[in-house]
Amino acid sequence: MAYSEIKISAYKPEGFLKSYTELVRKKMLPYQYRVMKDDEGCEKSGVFSNFINAAKVLKGEKAGPFYGMVFQDSDAGKWIEAVGYSLALSSDKQLEDKTDELIDLIANAQDKDGYLDTYFTISNKEKRWTNLLEAHELYCAGHLIEGACAYYEATGKDKLLSVVVKNALHIYDKFITEKKEGYPGHPEIELALLKLYRITGEEKFLELSKHFIDVRGADREYYKKEKESRNWSVWGNNAEDNYYQQSHAPVREQTDAVGHAVRAVYLYTAMADLSAETGDNSLYDACKRLWRSIVDKKLYITGGIGSVFQGESFSADYHLPSDTAYSETCAAIGLMFFAQRMLKNEVKGEYGDVMEQAFYNTVLSGIELTGKAFYYANPLEAVPGISGCTATHWHDKITRPGWHACACCPPNAARTISSIGKYAYGENNDTVFCHLYAAGEVNFSNGISLSCKTEYPYSADVDYKIKGNGILAVRIPHWSKNTTVYKNNSPISPEIKEGYAYIKASDNDEIRLCLDMTPRIVYPSEKLYNLSGKGAICKGPLVYCFEGVDNNGKVLNAFIDGNSSIEAEDFDIPLSTGTKRLKIKGYIRKTAEGLYSDKKPEIIPAELYAIPYFLWANRGENQMRVWMDIR
Repeated sequence: MAYSEIKISAYKPEGFLKSYTELVRKKMLPYQYRVMKDDEGCEKSGVFSNFINAAKVLKGEKAGPFYGMVFQDSDAGKWIEAVGYSLALSSDKQLEDKTDELIDLIANAQDKDGYLDTYFTISNKEKRWTNLLEAHELYCAGHLIEGACAYYEATGKDKLLSVVVKNALHIYDKFITEKKEGYPGHPEIELALLKLYRITGEEKFLELSKHFIDVRGADREYYKKEKESRNWSVWGNNAEDNYYQQSHAPVREQTDAVGHAVRAVYLYTAMADLSAETGDNSLYDACKRLWRSIVDKKLYITGGIGSVFQGESFSADYHLPSDTAYSETCAAIGLMFFAQRMLKNEVKGEYGDVMEQAFYNTVLSGIELTGKAFYYANPLEAVPGISGCTATHWHDKITRPGWHACACCPPNAARTISSIGKYAYGENNDTVFCHLYAAGEVNFSNGISLSCKTEYPYSADVDYKIKGNGILAVRIPHWSKNTTVYKNNSPISPEIKEGYAYIKASDNDEIRLCLDMTPRIVYPSEKLYNLSGKGAICKGPLVYCFEGVDNNGKVLNAFIDGNSSIEAEDFDIPLSTGTKRLKIKGYIRKTAEGLYSDKKPEIIPAELYAIPYFLWANRGENQMRVWMDIR
C-alpha cells in the first residue's frame, strides 16, 4: 500500500471546502431526512415507512406495502454515512438524534437470522437471494455497512455496526459456508466489506469481499441460469448482457470499461482497494488497463463518465455527446473512489488530477447552491424547450429537481463532500500526501500536522505550515505549466516523482505552492467527432461554461475568438462567494427570420462571459454550453 487514508476527523476544513461541508450539514442532510420521512412535499421516498413496515411484518402485525425502488434501503445507508462524516467534522446533536431514530428503525427491521432488506421482508420473503441480477440485496447491504462504519467511527455508537456485522455474517454463511453461487448484479458490497474488515478485524469480511471479486465473470452463464430458475423479475434485465453488468470475463482479464458506469467504477474501486490491502498485483494490473480505457477514451472534460441514457452506461470509445450526456453524478463520485484507491496502490499525479477534475466539476454540478435540488445527469449543453422535454433529452433537466424516484445521487454527493479529507490527504510513516488543495488543519497519525491556507479553486497559491519532521508530497497538476515551490520564502527545486513534489520539511517550515492558473482554451481530439472546431475554457481545475443569463440570453449562436486573451474578474452569484468569471472576445451569429434562409448570417463582435460549470443552473432556466465554436 502506497499510503493510508487519514481519519475523517483528522481534517478540519476551511474556505471553499468548508462552505460545502457546512452546506451538507446545515441544509442537505436535514432536507434529505425530511424527504426520507415523506415530510418535504417533493418526490415521495418511503425509506422510513419501509423500515417501519418491515418491522411490523417480522412481528406478525398488519403492515403497509413496500414503496419505491428495490434498492430504496440504500438511501438510508448513504445518508447515515454522510451524517457520520459530517459529525466527525462538527458535532450536531439534532442530526445525531435524527440518525439514532433511523438506526432504531433499521435494527427493528432485521430478521432473527441477520437478513435485512425491506423489499423482501415486507412481501417477498420466499424470493430472497434468487435474483442477484436485479434485486440489489447485496448493494443495499453494502451501503448500510458503509453507513454503520462511518457512524461508529464518528460517534462510537455501535448499534448499527452490530446490525450490519450480523447481516454480513449471514451473507458469509450463505455464499461461503453454504456455497451459494453468484455475485452482485450491482457491485458495492465488495468495497463495503473491506471497510467492515478494517473496523472489526474480522477476516471473514475480507474473504467475502475477495470471493465476490474473484467469482465475478468466472461463470459467464450465471445470470442466465439464475433467470431460468425463477419466474419473476424486477426490471426485466437482459441476463445475457454480460458487458452491462461487467460479468463478461473474470475481473483480472477485463480490459475495457463497459456497461453501467456506476456499477463499473464501484467494482473497479473494490478491485483497487483489495489490491492495496493484499498486494495482489494482478488486480492492480487489471485496474490500470480499465483506468486507461476510461481516461483515454471515455472521460468528459468535466470528469463525468457514462455518456448514454440507455443503461446509464459507457458507450463506444470517443462517444461523448454534450447535449445528451448522461454523466451521472454518482458515476463521477465512483470515479473519485476509483482514483483514490488507485493512489493507495501507487502515488501518481494522474490519479489525483482525475479525482480533482471529477469533484470540482461534475460532482459539485450535481448540487444546487440551496442544497435542496440535485442533478442526476450532468449535460455539457442545455437548451430550454428541448433539454428535459423531448424523448432524446428527457434525462438532461434544465434545472435541478428537488428529488428523484431513483434518489441515489443526493445522499451520495453528501457523503462524498463530507469525507473530502480522505481524498485530499494521506500518509505513511514519514510522509504526508496532499492530493487535493484543501484549506484547513490536518493532524496525521505519524506525528506530523499541517495547516493549509488557500482560496483554491479560484486562487493559484497554496500555503502549508508544518508541525513535526518528515516529507511533504504535493501533487503538481498537469494543467499548471509553470509551478513554483517556496520553502521559508526561498524558491526550491524539489524532487518531482510521478507528478508529486517531495519536500523535506522540519518543524515550523512554511511551504508555498504557486500554481499556474492562466485561463486556457482546451481543444478536443479529432476523434471526438461532435466537437470538431470547438474549444472549452478552463482555469485551474475548473471547466467553465457560458450561460444565457450572462450573455444577453443566448449562447448557442455565439462563438469565441481563439486568439483573444481571457480575463478573470470577481463575480458573485446568489449563495456563492469568491467566484471568478471569465471574459473573452467573441462573436454573435445573427440569422434571418424563418426556419431556413439563403441570407448569410450577420457576424457581430461581442464580449462573452463564462462561469464555473459547477455553478450553472442556479439562476433560472438558461441556455448553457461548455464547448464553443471557435473562430
